[in-house]
Amino acid sequence: MMGYTTPPSLEDMTTIAEEIVDELPDALEKYVGKLHIEVEDVPDDYIMDELDLEDPYDVFGVYQTSGPKALNRNGLANRQDILYLYRRPILDAWCDTQEDLYILMSRVILQEIGYHFGMTEDEIDMYEDEMMPEFNMIMCE
Repeated sequence: MMGYTTPPSLEDMTTIAEEIVDELPDALEKYVGKLHIEVEDVPDDYIMDELDLEDPYDVFGVYQTSGPKALNRNGLANRQDILYLYRRPILDAWCDTQEDLYILMSRVILQEIGYHFGMTEDEIDMYEDEMMPEFNMIMCE
């Protein structure tokens, strides 16, 4: 875990997100393939319009698939999905909740993957429990 005296930069958050993706449960590999992480301060105008958002702080991330054309007969070989994470909304939530940033970002990443692939809340929670059992034990004490 990293401690910060100033807000983490885009690069810091990219590093954290890449570490989290590397630690995803093996069962999620079939969904994410070669997931690329992009951290931006806030969503761009295109995303704002697509999601019909009025406030850029209403979204923490967006999973963008490369689409079916990128899939070949061997499955995920050419697939390059992108998970966009939005630094400023995540940092606001981090300040509001005072939750560990790594845990917060893990939840955001798992939820974005889960929602994109139609997982239930129970399935997302199951993957979260698998990724962070020590954190869940601390929070239950």
